[in-house]
Amino acid sequence: MRRALSLVRRPRAAVQTAARAIALALIAALPPAAHAGVIPAPLRVELADGEFNVDAAVVLRVPAGDREADASARYLADLWTRTNGLTLPVGADAARAGIRTIEFRRRRGFGGEAYKIEVAPRRILVTASSSAGLFYGAVTLWQLLPAGLAGGDIRAQTITDAPRYSWRGLMLDSSRHFQSPAFVRSMIDWMAWHKLNVLHWHLTDDQGWRLEIRKYPRLTSVGAWRIPASVPGSSSRKPYGGYYTQQQVRSIVAFAATRHVQIIPEIDMPGHAQAALAAYPELGAIDSHPTLPVSPNWGVHSHLFNLEPGTFEFLQNVLDEVMQLFPSRYVHIGGDEAVKDEWNASAGVQARARLLGISDSNALQTYFTQKISGYLSAKGRRAVGWDEILQPGLRADAVVMSWHGASTARAAAVQGNDTVLAPDPMLYLDHRQGPLATEPPGRIAIISLKNVYDFEPYDAELSEAQQQHVLGLQADLWTEHMQTEGRVEWMALPRAAALAEVGWSSPQRSWPDFLKRLVSMSARYRALGLNYADSVFGIDPHFAHAAGGIRVTLANLPELKDAALDSSIRYTLDGQEPSVTSARYAAPLLLAAGTEIRAATYLGSQQASRTWISRLDARTGARRTSHELELCSNGVGLLLEPGGDGSSGHAPLAVDIMNPCWVYRDVDLEHGPQVLAAVAALPFNYELGLDAAKIRVGDNRTREGELEVHVDGCDTATFSVLPLAAAANRDGVTELPATRLPRLPGRHDVCLRFARPRLDPLWALDWVEIEN
Repeated sequence: MRRALSLVRRPRAAVQTAARAIALALIAALPPAAHAGVIPAPLRVELADGEFNVDAAVVLRVPAGDREADASARYLADLWTRTNGLTLPVGADAARAGIRTIEFRRRRGFGGEAYKIEVAPRRILVTASSSAGLFYGAVTLWQLLPAGLAGGDIRAQTITDAPRYSWRGLMLDSSRHFQSPAFVRSMIDWMAWHKLNVLHWHLTDDQGWRLEIRKYPRLTSVGAWRIPASVPGSSSRKPYGGYYTQQQVRSIVAFAATRHVQIIPEIDMPGHAQAALAAYPELGAIDSHPTLPVSPNWGVHSHLFNLEPGTFEFLQNVLDEVMQLFPSRYVHIGGDEAVKDEWNASAGVQARARLLGISDSNALQTYFTQKISGYLSAKGRRAVGWDEILQPGLRADAVVMSWHGASTARAAAVQGNDTVLAPDPMLYLDHRQGPLATEPPGRIAIISLKNVYDFEPYDAELSEAQQQHVLGLQADLWTEHMQTEGRVEWMALPRAAALAEVGWSSPQRSWPDFLKRLVSMSARYRALGLNYADSVFGIDPHFAHAAGGIRVTLANLPELKDAALDSSIRYTLDGQEPSVTSARYAAPLLLAAGTEIRAATYLGSQQASRTWISRLDARTGARRTSHELELCSNGVGLLLEPGGDGSSGHAPLAVDIMNPCWVYRDVDLEHGPQVLAAVAALPFNYELGLDAAKIRVGDNRTREGELEVHVDGCDTATFSVLPLAAAANRDGVTELPATRLPRLPGRHDVCLRFARPRLDPLWALDWVEIEN
């Protein structure tokens, strides 16, 4: 499912001084590859003798009157100012003897986004046929100079470059959580640094309508605001929401054009419509037209638009205003997860179906899609829809966005429709990037940086002609659990860099080489203040009590270790920041309580990760967080934050919402240990349909329920219980009163599960300690 809560999920602003130090280390650490810092990797690089020295004496030159060449030159100058503190003049003056120049010129013979960079000791020449080519040449040239250096040498070389696919995109969900116009502009900017050229903007859904439509003001006065979900008995929440005015949208679209990013708006229909129906109930499929709230819940909702002429008039009027705001030839109309229950139950819809001679509800959606896509086509636009629109009779100009996998993209291409690959889960960036405790809320199944990098869009089963229908690929940022803009950046970066390389570069990609270049790119992220994830370089710590202290084991993740790079973990115990000269971790450390350990991953002499810090105390090693325990089942695993608004500062809790249950392996029960646990009550705001009935409730012994302890299986007799009364009706995490477990010879697996009277609230475990 695209955003549904499925029961089975396949696993799968730092200061310039710091950036300068990192960049200096890069020069020492990395081999002298000309494109060592460029992402995505260029198509072809030919090295030559000599270097071009970039300093304040360099002049950027453009042909007189060429506004687009001038814009690209000024963008290069701006980027070097932002990341290197370097200020270069831009002009159309004739060359003067002795002056080193960077020139932007038009030249025929290049493809749409292709460019060429020729670096010689006295002159750099960027040539392209199009403004996009000149722009991407500027971006590549920017990346040839390490961040933090107010000058430096660029190796003499010739770069010839062009993209593999024309559609290289990201989808931003602004409905579930709203992002400011400033953030959207920032995102467009960093997309351009990766040569990503499509922003699919998800503007409407059950949880919010985010676009001002002047003909229908209630879409934003009502549909843009919801009351967030809360735990029963807790204080009421303030309305949440926001929307983009038409003036703001026009400004964002104009900005995107300067970055060669096409914005494709999505107006979801006929499903994912509850926010619109909250504003205009008469458009809904329920015959009584009840007043609905804007939904605070996640998952697949059942409310659809009806099929009356007035509803199509409404949608066409909305699309008219959308087309006035967005010049893109593409308009996304959704089309996914349209549960047909309301259509089947509606006398009005069934009467309309009989008039149309349609007896099948799926055929009704095909009729709906044909009517809307036909309207867009008559206006000179092309409809894009999720792959549920791929039905007999689909217009030839419709684009199928394949989220169910390669098979639907293949089917679309064989049928003659253009298609874009956006498969779940591989390109769904609401999944965490690794197992580390630093990961923010989201899907618990891991889609790592390497998973994205290894994705291959080429389908050998398609003929050469059919391959032309595969426009490209995009990754999707569904924001149910991305409450803050910083979290959107973390979930997107650097996986967007991997996506960019898949979509732009040769299919003969090198994961180790990408990691080397990513360290350099990360320095730019820091210099530009982006909250990127360093998960691939992160440190995975493990603690255990031992005779004489606490045993500390540090490790990198397999996807870094397997790259066989010169990586190491450097650490300090004196409160100082680790450096390349700090102790190199080689074996577990035995440390005393009160010790502060700091560590970072290095690639050669270059720091690749943020510094990890831990102060050990008597409880270190005894406590196991929900991240460290095993979930008992593979239902709908999520990382959820107490409070749910992104402001708690508490690490998210790992929980399967279908079965809140965890296993603590190999526990010594010989002496009847004491068990301590911290828990949180979370709102159960999930649309699960009939699957909700599969969740066990009503097995509680006390009014609020208990945390049950089982031994050697979760269906064995209850071994002990921790009542939840102390945590009931309390926000955040609560430590339950300790209890002592009965003695049981040997070591055993301990299962911890909640018995509760009702679905809401959802109880989740934060941590547990079982100590003799």
